[in-house]
Amino acid sequence: MATESHDDHQVNYMFIFWWLLALTILEVIAGMPQTSMQYPPALKNFFLVGMALVKAALVALYFMHLRFDRKALSFIAFIPLVLCVFVVLMVMPDF
Repeated sequence: MATESHDDHQVNYMFIFWWLLALTILEVIAGMPQTSMQYPPALKNFFLVGMALVKAALVALYFMHLRFDRKALSFIAFIPLVLCVFVVLMVMPDF
């Protein structure tokens, strides 16, 4: 019987944790009022959203174990992200 075991994959969860912590600290620093005067708001927002997406991807891949699951499950988890981006882009002209 061929079963897929998650025990074959050794993940260094502390390494992922330290990356998440470093990205969180960078987000807090980037969001401070003192740093917002130095950079254009669009650039600051771009970096904040980018860091949030990287953190979400790390959590989904490693802590939700999507990296080691079948590709169909990863695809199912990716669809809501695509739909959210689509909805945001469609309502942007209303702002």
